[in-house]
Amino acid sequence: MEPGGDQSPPIVIIGGGPVGMMVAMNLAVLGVRSVVVNTETDTRFHPKGSTQNARTMEHYRRLGLTPAIRRVGLPAEHPTDVGYFTTLNGREIARLPMLSEAEKMRRVKQAPVTDQQPEPLFRCNQMYVERELHAHLKTLPAVELRYGWRCTGFADRGDRVDVELEQVATGRRESRTCAYLVGADGGQGVVRRGLGIRYGGEVLNPQVYGSGATISTHLRAPALYERIVRRFCWQYWIVNARVRSLLTALDGGNEFLFNTRCRSIDDPPDRDMIMRQLRGSIGEDVAVEFLAHTPWTAGQALVADEFGRGRVVLAGDAVHLFTPTGGFGMNTGIDDAANLGWKLAALVQGWGGPRLLASYEAERRPIAFRNTGHAKRLTRSMADVPVASEIEDDSAAGDAARAAAGQVLSTFGEEFASIGVQLGARYDGSAIVAGDGTDPPPDDPAIYVPSACPGGRAPHVWMQDRSSLFDHFGRVFTLLRLPGCREDGAALVAAARRRNVALTVFDVAVPEARDLYERDMALIRPDHHVAWRGNRLPEDPDALLARVTGW
Repeated sequence: MEPGGDQSPPIVIIGGGPVGMMVAMNLAVLGVRSVVVNTETDTRFHPKGSTQNARTMEHYRRLGLTPAIRRVGLPAEHPTDVGYFTTLNGREIARLPMLSEAEKMRRVKQAPVTDQQPEPLFRCNQMYVERELHAHLKTLPAVELRYGWRCTGFADRGDRVDVELEQVATGRRESRTCAYLVGADGGQGVVRRGLGIRYGGEVLNPQVYGSGATISTHLRAPALYERIVRRFCWQYWIVNARVRSLLTALDGGNEFLFNTRCRSIDDPPDRDMIMRQLRGSIGEDVAVEFLAHTPWTAGQALVADEFGRGRVVLAGDAVHLFTPTGGFGMNTGIDDAANLGWKLAALVQGWGGPRLLASYEAERRPIAFRNTGHAKRLTRSMADVPVASEIEDDSAAGDAARAAAGQVLSTFGEEFASIGVQLGARYDGSAIVAGDGTDPPPDDPAIYVPSACPGGRAPHVWMQDRSSLFDHFGRVFTLLRLPGCREDGAALVAAARRRNVALTVFDVAVPEARDLYERDMALIRPDHHVAWRGNRLPEDPDALLARVTGW
């Protein structure tokens, strides 16, 4: 029986940002009810990160969300180049060419059978994506939304969690009982603090870019595209001796996100200072409407000491805080949600064992260290850009200064790619992964090598009808039978039935898939990681299922 009876959702999620919403969706698709509690009455009203990476897009695809998400943000043909300028109306120092959304999707249609990016990275601000996630969430009967409410306290009773909620506008209070509580309420959230769990790691030493007190300004400036910008970009970095700033295109028209250093995140936004910095970045006066300002601290590389205790678990910024370089923060949180969602569902539905929840921290905490480490290294490289006082001058010295800066800036492409970080997360050594003694490929942030060595993301292939292999995976576990396989998998199917574990068997008819998987069969988890592979089923299929489900 779920704690609280039939009327009480077994999972309460504190935090209705992208991670909290994705936990709820991953539960709902497996038939588990939840309630999402969020202090604000609606989704984010201020732009934040603008990268939905390839792995995140795969998670969206699994939930049927990618068509709607790929329609928002920048126009499909808008360039996603990254440009570096002395000022926006001045000299271009370097440019990192990037494919537009339309170009990416045209390439997907023509991609080879073994292409590993069925859902390429998507440049779209988190603000727009959250609206799409929220719209979908409201259509799910399994999800109860409590936006405009906050958590005021909770207590883990051992067999349940009691949660206290308060409606922000009225002060109305309500008690909830649930099987598990999820804290996806950010770096200053009440759940992590209520558990007394601390962050470890570092805040980077101050440098011109990528660290320290920062002000993020959402603005509307039609004149930028009408008469200032000559070659469109997704990001416009300003590099001169007076100002360092970043302007990101949001809608491909009037709206932008402007980031620059400020004195303190505790002081009210200084509009005059921001306008001076913006004017110094553009190079001339233009009409600007400030829509909102948000102070924040750049250069953080922090990971929580624990990812939860007992029946209370944490995800997203509640367990890892990133410097934004590389765009890894929210995407790492979405991957948390995919890992955590199916495990909580398994526990509520009874087919998950007592070791399953502990595997969440065991698998995801090393990835948090890995990803924050990569972001930190990318940020530190930004301090290497030489910016001479003559960089804006129309002179031989100015030409030399721009060439020196451009030479370094032109090497920064990996900040905006990092496909190894996006797709290469592995859970080697996990208690719920049945390793086969083979060595995984090297962990290279710039290179992804597809491998069915248990613990990693299942390698992708396109089917004969150009559907993705991933589209044929079941909601829970999937047994892939690769070309040449002679076993029918019946023994594993029977064991799964006895354990009430939903198992889909899928025959892959693409010959190249056998070369990628290197075995006749592979068992795929709900989060699309390989749990086991082999040429024959184990003598005890029940023991295999017991292991991969946490028993």
